[in-house]
Amino acid sequence: MLFAELGSGDLFWGILEFFFLFILIMILFQILGDLFRDHSLSGGVKALWIIALILLPPLTMLIYLIARGGGMAERALAQQKAAQAQFNDYVNEKAASMSPADQISQAKALLDAGTISADEFEKLKAKALA
Repeated sequence: MLFAELGSGDLFWGILEFFFLFILIMILFQILGDLFRDHSLSGGVKALWIIALILLPPLTMLIYLIARGGGMAERALAQQKAAQAQFNDYVNEKAASMSPADQISQAKALLDAGTISADEFEKLKAKALA
């Protein structure tokens, strides 16, 4: 009967403690991701940050966020832009690899299915032949 002895104040503090623990873990993973994303730091410096995160997590997190927090968003944005550019290159490569005949046959299939109109088919056909 463990739950019978649990008061509403104990439940509130337990939920609050879990909430702050969850926040600390999320911050820890954000910092670790930023450390491995940053190519300007040497491996030794990264190892020191990780050791400090293991030994004194809250204090090290606070110091890291103060010292390097401004660059975290910039590094995340740079990584996102690189991923988007890689995706765009892949899509362009796949789109360019289709022959004009393939593009016209796809457009014809869309026309036959009623997805596009005859005018749209003509535009796609002209684009494929251009």
